[in-house]
Amino acid sequence: MSYSDLKLFALSSNKELAEKVASSMGVQLGKSSVRQFSDGEIQVNIEESIRGHHVFILQSTSSPVNDHLMEILIMVDALKRASAEKISVVMPYYGYARQDRKARSREPITSKLVANMLEVAGVDRLLTIDLHAAQIQGFFDIPVDHLMGAPLIANYFERQGLVGDDVVVVSPDHGGVTRARKLAQFLQTPIAIIDKRRSVNKMNTSEVMHIIGKVAGKKCILIDDMIDTAGTICHAADALAQAGATAVYASCTHPVLSGPALENIQKSAIEKLIVLDTIYLPEERLIDKIEQISIADLIAEAIIRIHEKRPLSPLFEIGH
Repeated sequence: MSYSDLKLFALSSNKELAEKVASSMGVQLGKSSVRQFSDGEIQVNIEESIRGHHVFILQSTSSPVNDHLMEILIMVDALKRASAEKISVVMPYYGYARQDRKARSREPITSKLVANMLEVAGVDRLLTIDLHAAQIQGFFDIPVDHLMGAPLIANYFERQGLVGDDVVVVSPDHGGVTRARKLAQFLQTPIAIIDKRRSVNKMNTSEVMHIIGKVAGKKCILIDDMIDTAGTICHAADALAQAGATAVYASCTHPVLSGPALENIQKSAIEKLIVLDTIYLPEERLIDKIEQISIADLIAEAIIRIHEKRPLSPLFEIGH
C-alpha cells in the first residue's frame, strides 16, 4: 500500500530499527542527515520536501541521552519550519522516565520536563513502549500511544513451552507487579514478587530481601521494563535459584545495559535474557545469554493505524 502523505524519518539512535519498520510498512525512510560541529553542537538537515505530510520521527533517547533528545527537538523545529502537516515522535525508549516523581526533597521531575520540551518544540503525538511509570502519559497534553512489550515477550516464551502452572512469572520489585501480572495472564501462570530494598545513598544498587510466592521446583521468568546495570535483575535471579527455582529466565523491553551489565548477566543464574530492540545493541554486546526480539512489525502497524485513524487496541493482544 502507498502512503503518499506519510513520511518516516530516522535520527541516529536506532537506524537499524527504523529500516526494519520502513521495510515492514513498505515505505522508504525519509532523507535527512545529522551532523555535529566540533564543539558538539547538533545540526539536522531534511533533504526532501515534507510540506503537508504527516511525519513520523523514530528515535529512542538511549545513550548518549542528551544528544538523542536534542536531535528530536531540532528535527521537530526543522519539520515545523518546513510546513509538515503533523509531527509524531516514535520514541520506543523514553529517557529520563525514572525521574517521574519527587522521591526526596529538592529533586526535579525530569520526565515531566522532557514532556514539556517535546510539546513546546511542536510534537503533535507520541508513540512509545513500556514507560517506566504509566502515569508519565499524564505529563503530556497531546495524545500518547503507550504500547506494551509483554505480548511479544509472551509469544517467545509460549514458543519455548514455558506456560502453565510449572512456570512462575516474577516481578523484581513491587512497582512491576502490573507488568508481571499481564505476562502471567498471557502465559496462564502464577506470579511471585521480589521484596527489594534499594540503597538510599547509592544509584543503581539494590538488595534482595524476600520472595513473596512459591518458586521452589518452578521455572521462573523475571520481567522488567528496563535493565540498566543489571544489578537488580541479577540479584533477583540468584535469589530465585537459591530458593529452589529449577531455571531462571529474564526479560525486559529496554536493554539499557550500561556499566557492568553484561558482566553481571554472564555471572548470574539467568539462563536466557530476552530483550526487545527499542535500544540498538551492536553485535559485540549480544552475548550468548541475550536474545533480541524485534518490535519493528508492532511499530509499523501502530504507525499505519495512527495515520489511518484506526484503533491501536488490537496491538495489546498476544499474537501481535
